[in-house]
Amino acid sequence: MLEAHADVIACDAYSIRNHAMLTDDAALLERHFARGPVDAAHDGRLSIRAVKMYADGALGSRGAALLAPYADDAMNRGLIVTPPEHLAKVTAQALQAGFQPCIHAIGDRANRMVLDVYAAAGTDGRNGPRARIEHAQVVALADIPRFAGLNVTASMQAVHALSDMEWARDRLGPDRIEGAYAWRRLLDAGAAVANGTDAPVEPVDTPRSFYAAVAGPSAPMTRGEALRSMTIWAARANFQERFAGSISVGKYADFVVMDRDWMTVPASAIAGTQILATYFAGEEVYRASARSF
Repeated sequence: MLEAHADVIACDAYSIRNHAMLTDDAALLERHFARGPVDAAHDGRLSIRAVKMYADGALGSRGAALLAPYADDAMNRGLIVTPPEHLAKVTAQALQAGFQPCIHAIGDRANRMVLDVYAAAGTDGRNGPRARIEHAQVVALADIPRFAGLNVTASMQAVHALSDMEWARDRLGPDRIEGAYAWRRLLDAGAAVANGTDAPVEPVDTPRSFYAAVAGPSAPMTRGEALRSMTIWAARANFQERFAGSISVGKYADFVVMDRDWMTVPASAIAGTQILATYFAGEEVYRASARSF
């Protein structure tokens, strides 16, 4: 897969900045750990410096690992899909090789387990490895301050709060839902939050992601926070803030042109945004046809 990406880059047909995550495969990791991290290669288009692991399943299938049984399934606490000892071993290997650990954790039991793994590995520190928890969807309230204390980024997807709103409270109950989709609580506790789309599980729909962050069923971000969570904070989660994530002198000119201002329009108008043009490194790579707006 990475070789295919390099081939497309060589053809100058690659207008994204890919922070690639290596899957948790022993042979693959051994090769890349021996080579060392690849940082912003090919004019900032490809980095290979992260490892993706999985702690539990998904909330919709009741596979997310919970501390107490599901409110709508009293015999089920979800699934731990990777033993904590393995997560700890690979995390330690990744850190030693200079790679960023990124672990999928949705339920509160899985999030606590991963936080414990990171605490043992020593991810805290201002210039640490920027360890990430992917989704951080349901977190015990007592564990929320640990994200900031351990320098762990909550790599969240605000749009899940919209997709899950019909059944999440039934799954979790009225008390546990307080720690679900809790980006407001995480931000107030000083945690770093990066907000993505979770494609292909969710559509590549950034207006919907922004709307969910500021007007969804969970405690909202401010519009400024939501914008930063999708730009400069997300860039920092990918070690890209020195060249992407904001329009600044010395950075690549990656930006979009939209038909409305998300900072001022009514929240109900955000999801209907039309993207008029997209620029990558200052070059136009997409323009909407006149019929589309």
